Amino acid sequence: MSVLLGCIADDFTGATDLANTLVKEGMRVVQIIGVPAPGTIPDDVDALVVALKSRSIRASQAVALSLAALQRLREAGARQIHLEYSPRRTLLGRRIRYLYG
Repeated sequence: MSVLLGCIADDFTGATDLANTLVKEGMRVVQIIGVPAPGTIPDDVDALVVALKSRSIRASQAVALSLAALQRLREAGARQIHLEYSPRRTLLGRRIRYLYG
């Protein structure tokens, strides 16, 4: 079975809050810190939350990390992608543009 929901968070706190909310709603969730290595995503979960430390780095680095996480989520078959982001407008705009086209 593939992942129903793939989430990319820009920090650990946001990722943990999101994962907690999804568990409370009955989803089987795994939270991973950093971009998961190829082949390490379990196939028996409903949602995968990737916690990046991208809020405090340059925008270009944050975009690169987010794209790598997106690639892993797509490889896991994630049907929907959710971006949990900081309110920093310039960084958010770049991520949305690159992640969602």
